[in-house]
Amino acid sequence: MAHTGVVRELWRFLRERKKWWLLPILVVMMLVGALLVFAQGSALAPFIYTIF
Repeated sequence: MAHTGVVRELWRFLRERKKWWLLPILVVMMLVGALLVFAQGSALAPFIYTIF
């Protein structure tokens, strides 16, 4: 339940403050985080970690 509250609060902040330029940054950060989490146990992990 707490996760949906954070997402809802973030959406309200973006909408009320007109900070739409933050949305692509947040999406890219979430995608990179998901890539690191899902590739952690795979054979590609050493190659992905060298990028960062």
